[in-house]
Amino acid sequence: MGWLVRISVILVVVVGLIVGVLLLLPGDKIASLAADQIKAQTGRDVDFGKDVKVTLWPVLGIETGAVTVGNADWASDAPMLKADTLSIGVAAAPLLSGEVQIKRVIAQNPVLRLEEAGERQNWNFSTAAGASDATGTTAPRASSTESFGVTLERLELRNARLVHIKDGQTDLDFAGVTLKARWPNPTAPLEVEAALAVGKDTIDVVMTLPDLPGFAAGRVTDMSFSMTGPETTLSYSGKVSSVGEISGQAKLASKDTARMLAAFGQPGISLPQGLGQAAEVSTQVTYTQDGKLALRGLRATLDQNTFAGNADLLVADPPRIIARLTTSTLDLTGLTSAEGGRGASGGASAASGWSKDLIDASALSLANGSIRLTADAIKTSGLALGASDLTLGLDRARAVLKLSPVSVFGGTVTGQLVANNRNGLSVGGKLQLNGIDAQDTLVTLADIERLSGKLDGSVEFLGVGQTEDAIMHSLSGRGGLQMGRGVISGIDLDGLMGTGNGSGGTTVFNSLTASFTMQNGNLDNRDLLLQLDNYRADGGGRVGLGNRDIDYLFTPVALRANSGKGLAIPVRIVGPWSDPAIKPDLSQVIEAAAGVEIDKIEQEAKDRALEKLSEELDATVTEDQDVEELIKDRLEDEAKKGVLKLFGLD
Repeated sequence: MGWLVRISVILVVVVGLIVGVLLLLPGDKIASLAADQIKAQTGRDVDFGKDVKVTLWPVLGIETGAVTVGNADWASDAPMLKADTLSIGVAAAPLLSGEVQIKRVIAQNPVLRLEEAGERQNWNFSTAAGASDATGTTAPRASSTESFGVTLERLELRNARLVHIKDGQTDLDFAGVTLKARWPNPTAPLEVEAALAVGKDTIDVVMTLPDLPGFAAGRVTDMSFSMTGPETTLSYSGKVSSVGEISGQAKLASKDTARMLAAFGQPGISLPQGLGQAAEVSTQVTYTQDGKLALRGLRATLDQNTFAGNADLLVADPPRIIARLTTSTLDLTGLTSAEGGRGASGGASAASGWSKDLIDASALSLANGSIRLTADAIKTSGLALGASDLTLGLDRARAVLKLSPVSVFGGTVTGQLVANNRNGLSVGGKLQLNGIDAQDTLVTLADIERLSGKLDGSVEFLGVGQTEDAIMHSLSGRGGLQMGRGVISGIDLDGLMGTGNGSGGTTVFNSLTASFTMQNGNLDNRDLLLQLDNYRADGGGRVGLGNRDIDYLFTPVALRANSGKGLAIPVRIVGPWSDPAIKPDLSQVIEAAAGVEIDKIEQEAKDRALEKLSEELDATVTEDQDVEELIKDRLEDEAKKGVLKLFGLD
């Protein structure tokens, strides 16, 4: 609001310069002299138009037609200020004793353009208002309010438009603004009221500046400020300078942030439950001229969540944020539907597959910087985290979430997750797992309930796509896992090895190890090793991460059966994750139990047949020869011998 106060001061000075000659000159002459004085004070051309009227008593005043105030020479060609009419009134009686009591300054339909370029501001008139000292340098004038006994009873801008331009780009354009100000005596505070109708609702602003002369002279002074919007109040109390720097205490309370944002011209934005549908924020705030905003002793209650910490914000495009926050329990259950169900499918059942809804990752471009959060616990609709230390880094639509560590599923996870939306959406990660509860993990992430126990492992992955389904079908990477004692439900190895029926029941194992690779949404494993007291099991096959299915060959071996050579029973697990079929190969069970080797028997039978055939044909017959041709040749030879014998030619 510093620029607003400075403009008010300038208007006061203008009125003071005009009043001295009001009684002596006609309206057009008064306007010409006033324009000259304003240009001398500000360096700006002023045009009051041709329709200037003068009143004498009890209020001295002028009323003009269209008014324009020129812009700085480095700014745009558009005037800094223009209005359809301007009315200025001064109390006549106090003027006789040299006191200027401005009764009114009213501008109708004014347009005020405030421009900045680097460190230059078009409302800063200090250079034009200065005077050269003996050395030729420019020294600031004394405050006009200190040189003249000027007061302001009423300043009013009706249906004003306020435009702010930063480095050639318009970042604020408010129309329909009503502004009122009063400064009844030099030691009284300046009081300003404004009403803005940017959106559907009106925003009311009240500002009090206790020391206007000091502020106008460039000193740091006190200021209080409050803004009232729909279901929202914002207040500030502290120090302010004429260049817009502040340092003080700020508070925000909003029962409906969506309605508040709509009032500021941002309709349709509704924050998720838990991140600020209702908000209460208090902090010590410091803002410097170079666009740096520092928040210290920050305490924010966003719906049911409370945060504390510090933050630094650099006002830029996009803004840059550095924050360090702590919380006890962070409840994010409102981020997803309460009807979403279990699993990572976001509500899709195992049969229906992954969600094909488009993922909006535009939020990754809203800011750059780093936000660190430590929490005693984090709750979501499908996942509960324990003590967590998270750092989110944002850089040009790429987010990196570092876990250092996070307590989850009874263990800890360290590493990082990445989401990149620079050229289409991709997600990836590199994680280390320690002491994770396998059953909780698989139920939450894949709706699989059959494996339980504590696991350690690692995984690297990358997925690309604009939907959950596309990402899961594109997954690539690698990893491995190790487990100690655990349980597999749905298969009973003792029953399988004893009767051939292993459906139902459970299998308790001593250890499990496996490594895997991922490509095109399929996980491939070839080295599963499961160790039990009397058995071991080898495994290999495919797990469809995209299609949510499995085709896996699991081969338990009874270590003490078949004279110590082991009895193997291959078991194929095939079907959807939710209900895979377990199919033991009983023919191989019988062969193994009888000690019969089919390939060997087949070879022995072939060898005996070839030996017998060699005897009958009186020739050596091998596997690679055509037996049918050999028999035909032998019959031809025998037929020739018979014919020769018949004719006595043998």
